[in-house]
Amino acid sequence: MEIELRETTDGDLAVFWEQSTDPALLRMAALTREYHYDRSRFDAHWEKVRGDPAVTLRTVLADGVVVGHAAVFGPPEEREVTYVIGRGHWGRGIATRALAELIRLEDTRPLHAGAAADNAGSIRVLEKCGFTVTGRIREFALARGEEVDVVLLTLR
Repeated sequence: MEIELRETTDGDLAVFWEQSTDPALLRMAALTREYHYDRSRFDAHWEKVRGDPAVTLRTVLADGVVVGHAAVFGPPEEREVTYVIGRGHWGRGIATRALAELIRLEDTRPLHAGAAADNAGSIRVLEKCGFTVTGRIREFALARGEEVDVVLLTLR
C-alpha cells in the first residue's frame, strides 16, 4: 500500500467531517473539542488551521484515497503532533507510516503527543515513531463525558 502526505485541499474537509462525526472514532480519541460536534465550528476551525503558517498540516492518502490527516502545531518549545485515520483504515500501519513521514517534515524537537491511556493503538503508533512516555495526566474527555487518564509522550 502506498502512503502519501500532501497539502490539504477543500475537498478533503468532507472526509474530515465524516471522521469527526464517527462515534467510535471519537470515543477512541476521547480528547475531542467542540468543533467535532458542530459543522460551523468545524469549518471555522479548519479555516483557522489552514491559514496558520505555524501549523504543518497534511492530508493522509492510502493508495490515492483520503484516509485522514496529520499535523504539527504549537509554539517552537511546545510543538505537538496530532493525527486522525478513519476507522475503516485502522490496523493497516497507515498511521505509523503517516506520522513517520510527518515528523521527517518537522525539524523542531522535542515534539509532544498525548493519547487516552486506553488507546493502545495510538500509543503504539507514537512509540514506533520514536516517542517515549514522559508522563500521565487526567483530562476531561468530551467524547466520553468524563475524565480519563492521558499518556504524554515526547520525541527528542
